[in-house]
Amino acid sequence: MKVSFLYTFPLVLLATACFGQHAAPLSAVNPYEYTIQKKITGSTGAVVSAHPLASEIGVAIMKQGGNAIDATIATQLALAVVYPAAGNIGGGGFTVIRLANGSNITIDYREKAPNKASRDMYLDKQGNAQTALSQNGHLSSGVPGTIAGLFDCMKYASLPLKKLIQPAIDLAEKGFAITESEARSLNNHKEEFAKYNTVTPVFIRQNGWKAGDTLVQKDLANTLKRIRDKGKAGFYEGETAKLIVAEMKRANGIIGYDDLKKYEAKEREPVVFDYKTYKIITMPLPSSGGVLLPQMMHMLEDQPVKEYGFLSAQAVQLMTEIERRAYADRAKYLGDVDFYKVPVKKLTSKEYAANRMKDYNKQTAGTSVAIQAGIIPESEETTHFSVCDKNGNAVSVTTTLNGSYGSKTVVGGAGFFLNNEMDDFSIKPGVPNMYGAVGADANAIAPGKRMLSSMTPTIVLKGNQPYLVVGTPGGTTITTSVFQTLVDMLEFDMSTDDAVNKPKFHHQWLPDEIYVEAAFPQTVRQQLQQMGYKVTQRGAIGRTEVIKIENGRIEAVADSRGDDAAAGY
Repeated sequence: MKVSFLYTFPLVLLATACFGQHAAPLSAVNPYEYTIQKKITGSTGAVVSAHPLASEIGVAIMKQGGNAIDATIATQLALAVVYPAAGNIGGGGFTVIRLANGSNITIDYREKAPNKASRDMYLDKQGNAQTALSQNGHLSSGVPGTIAGLFDCMKYASLPLKKLIQPAIDLAEKGFAITESEARSLNNHKEEFAKYNTVTPVFIRQNGWKAGDTLVQKDLANTLKRIRDKGKAGFYEGETAKLIVAEMKRANGIIGYDDLKKYEAKEREPVVFDYKTYKIITMPLPSSGGVLLPQMMHMLEDQPVKEYGFLSAQAVQLMTEIERRAYADRAKYLGDVDFYKVPVKKLTSKEYAANRMKDYNKQTAGTSVAIQAGIIPESEETTHFSVCDKNGNAVSVTTTLNGSYGSKTVVGGAGFFLNNEMDDFSIKPGVPNMYGAVGADANAIAPGKRMLSSMTPTIVLKGNQPYLVVGTPGGTTITTSVFQTLVDMLEFDMSTDDAVNKPKFHHQWLPDEIYVEAAFPQTVRQQLQQMGYKVTQRGAIGRTEVIKIENGRIEAVADSRGDDAAAGY
């Protein structure tokens, strides 16, 4: 059946080059000449991700008979090549799946602390936190989980891995034309790449990168080939494992062979909760979103936010106070449930949410000194993509290296960046990580433990069918961005375009201030300041990717804050 598309954004030519001697990784995808499509509609399938080539490859896989899970795997592998700042095989992430048969699945492939990790490994002799060690270089890396996670996804796929990984291999081996923003990012990190690498990576170019240049990654292509030919063992054992361990030994890293061989992804029980007439599916711990998102939605549910209106001072103030309370609880209670008893049921109950809002005052600003974590008696660089297919399968995926380019360290001879996820532990109670988040014993470092994450891949059901597939990167702003996107669409009835692209704001308990984007209305800022809030302008908040499915129509919207692109048919 012929499907027509509606493009509401003009197509922007990013890179054109005459490389006819190179074959495209898939007949429908040209890695040397491509466009960014910010919005697309269709009726069969869609992918929206941080890079147009990755989105196009995901859709091409579906056109060849793959389902949404096949497209997810191919897209994620392609992002590892074309989006090195966050797309990865050296990091980890979360996948939320809604199958056409009604099953809900969540796969946790968050990185783990190596066996040689210890609670105080980033403290000096005086007990001071050495955040430079937890944020950059070899010692900042946790054991990568992405490849294990993809193999756990394979049980729900319909095509063989060799078909799904080949486009990524071709992109790495033959190269692709980089965009202006990619060139600028690589150039901006040149000194860090030189500082934190024992083998000069291909990402350093002495004369600098420019839009349209071809980035070829032969070592990464060979790593991907080993995965293609040997499966999971092609990464966690054999030649690739030797290269990772050798890289660690050259600069005092602590990931060893045993860490790699024993790493396992884990299917966890999804977080599923009701919000009015909708059912929301999201990722459980170690995703803090699995606690914070239901908690914030429950705190909002009985409030007249719709009457206040989008980005009104009343709505922003209400949502800020909700975010403040949720993030206070995050700092005290949340961590890896395999290591720490987290009172999840209590934290996500409607009764607890109602109690947390009892001291809410709509006339004035709360303070994070007065508003601490609730009393419970006890016995940011990241990337997101959303996928759906014609059969009713929907997938929401958020993966990360943590900071941009992770540890800034490329595994010599293997061609991929390692993460700096150890900084997502609480390296010392009360000491903020690179995103300003503080933690306590629940998130302390321990061997084999997964660090707390903000990643919140989410699927919303309407009438028990997939309605929204949503997520974003952005460090600690991830959960508040997902929260705001859901409120925008479920309460304010905003269009997908506006929910994705209108100004966002963020509050995370500490520091006690509201962060806003540049386009946030000046009059609302002033009203909030008059109520007693500190309002601070910052750069872009997140890069939200949303698919909306309604009445047989699929609408995919990519965030205007980056090179993000939608593809579909």
